[in-house]
Amino acid sequence: MLIIPAIDLKDGRCVRLKQGDMKTATVFSEDPVAMARHWAGQGARRLHVVDLNGAVAGKPKNEKVIRQIIDAVGSELPIELGGGIRDLDTIESYIDAGVQYVVIGTAAVKNPGFLSDACYAFPGRIIAGLDAKDGKVAVEGWSKMTGHDVVDLAKKFEEYGVEALIYTDIGRDGMMGGVNIEATLRLAQSIKTPIIASGGLNSISDVQAVCAKLVPEGIVGAIAGRALYEGKLDLKKAQDAADKATQGAR
Repeated sequence: MLIIPAIDLKDGRCVRLKQGDMKTATVFSEDPVAMARHWAGQGARRLHVVDLNGAVAGKPKNEKVIRQIIDAVGSELPIELGGGIRDLDTIESYIDAGVQYVVIGTAAVKNPGFLSDACYAFPGRIIAGLDAKDGKVAVEGWSKMTGHDVVDLAKKFEEYGVEALIYTDIGRDGMMGGVNIEATLRLAQSIKTPIIASGGLNSISDVQAVCAKLVPEGIVGAIAGRALYEGKLDLKKAQDAADKATQGAR
């Protein structure tokens, strides 16, 4: 299982939010490119990059710094990128620049035909993002709740052929309270598509719990943010723990 550091971009800086609220942004670095190099140096095997301004605006807003991150570390480790990606031209532009996986969130929910087209046009490169609270999906940078059920949408996205699903529990994100094992397990058991868990990863024991309970059900990664930036979680130790736990589960 991969431990995937998150680089969330707001106004060109590396920040973390609490429960997706843009007003709660804590700036952890004025230099996201240096931060990307740092995580690469710490042994990251993938990076999760989000254009937060883009997610709210519905179009890329931090493209310059994203391309600088790609240039700095894109040849060393795969980058998955989301936030404000609403058309095939944007996907193609980012993939041409060196992004390995494109994450489609709001547009996947609001315009499923677009997600289907993207999976057809870029096979193996599209990840759907499902952000939820109490089993219901949120969109537009988590600012709006929908009536869509997470499991129902996941099954639909699976039919389109997404490479993976990123499942974020909004209530846990940035709060460092542990991954929502129960909700993630329920989703994992309902589909065959690989799932990346997001929201709340806080300690080595969290990593071990995810590995023990979720990896056998198809969880292939866990995104870590605030806990890494505040020093609660050491990336190398977390990845080592994940490697040991998953080897033991085989």
